[in-house]
Amino acid sequence: MTVKEVGSEAALRNAHCELDGLTPKQALAEQANGALLIDVRLEAHSAGIAGIPGAIVIDLMLLSLRLDPTSEHRIPEADSWDSRYVLFCEHGQSSQLAASELRKRGLHRATHMTGGFEAWAGAGLTTVHGSADVRS
Repeated sequence: MTVKEVGSEAALRNAHCELDGLTPKQALAEQANGALLIDVRLEAHSAGIAGIPGAIVIDLMLLSLRLDPTSEHRIPEADSWDSRYVLFCEHGQSSQLAASELRKRGLHRATHMTGGFEAWAGAGLTTVHGSADVRS
């Protein structure tokens, strides 16, 4: 009999193993090829915080509902189980867990950006201020 690991750290390890986490530059390339960048930072719902051009802000608690193609509450872009979603948060842990959950719910191409927004900004990629596309 095998013992199943439990707890937050185990969940992060499991999510890390099952996801194809992207670097910020890879995330930018995927966005250019049609992937949706999804900002799950709570602070992103407030005006004035820096964000990523073209990213959609969705409350972490509503994420699966808003991206489920069968939900009446989905965003218009969530029209296929095959859609590519690249989630990001501030540092990468919340978006990693969220992407893992989306995969368990059938969105098999969901992933996350390693290092989150902090890594994006640190890579010198373009950021915007105060123009968030909030879909919560």
